Amino acid sequence: IGLMKVSICLTVLNAEKSISPLMESLRDQSKKAEEIVVVDGGSKDKTIEILKHYQKKERRIKLLFENCLRARGRNLAVELGGSEIIAMTDAGCIAHKDWLEKITAPFTDRDVNIVAGVYEMIGETPKQKALGVFLGFPLSKFGKDFLPTTRSIAFRKEAWERVGGFPERKENSAEDSEFNTTAIRLGLKYSRVKDAVVEWGIPRKLIEGIKTMGDYAKWDARYEPLWNPTQKVSSHNIRVILIFLRYMLGIGLVILGFRYPLFLFLFTLGFFFYLYWAYKKVYRQFPDWKASIWGPPVQIASDIVVMIGFLKGIMGK
Repeated sequence: IGLMKVSICLTVLNAEKSISPLMESLRDQSKKAEEIVVVDGGSKDKTIEILKHYQKKERRIKLLFENCLRARGRNLAVELGGSEIIAMTDAGCIAHKDWLEKITAPFTDRDVNIVAGVYEMIGETPKQKALGVFLGFPLSKFGKDFLPTTRSIAFRKEAWERVGGFPERKENSAEDSEFNTTAIRLGLKYSRVKDAVVEWGIPRKLIEGIKTMGDYAKWDARYEPLWNPTQKVSSHNIRVILIFLRYMLGIGLVILGFRYPLFLFLFTLGFFFYLYWAYKKVYRQFPDWKASIWGPPVQIASDIVVMIGFLKGIMGK
């Protein structure tokens, strides 16, 4: 890989608060990229001004300004990239110093087409920490069924061409999920690197994070197959269906409870166990009651928006 050229490609939009830490982290990598290609999708804030400032300091930075959605921006960045290996991350992330070195290392194996890195959720407040547990992917579950997001991914340009790039539509959608689905169907080989890490900042506003979960559910329901051959029962759509079944069981127990008090007791017992389970879910990652106490309300809120998002997705709304 030492002789292999690598381009870092990303697309941004209205990222004035997060673009500087990202650019600094990309410039300071232990392995230097041949170029850093940034496509701005039509920012109205100071993002473009900040990017031009970095371009003056760093000749490796290539900029393109075009009003476009995320998938189009990603494809444009890859097209502009002159290297055979593409590494990709997103605005709002900060790459660890050895991220590029780690995420490109598996390409020494010519059979590897795509490399999955990981992202760590970074939060300061108890609410942010709890939200991150539901919004992110715990490293403890990282394994052979993990599929990358555009926050931390690398691929051969020829693999991107075989897949057909990221699917471009009239809306921002789950373009990275569909990219993975097509790659798997084509039989492309993945490598997974647990220590190729970027940090991703958790939204400060609870409503923003909850809305994001609903959007993910909508896009996955609309564009992803119900059964993912890699993730199987842990795929997002299967997990959403299990949420529906969970609530249907609860409603059924309540209805039966009006006639048979035992069922109402079972519902109450199950409900409190569910709240405790949500509390422990956060506590396992953040052993702090101030963060864990947010587990139950975030769990219920996320359940509701995910079910609504899923229904919107399958109805095409």
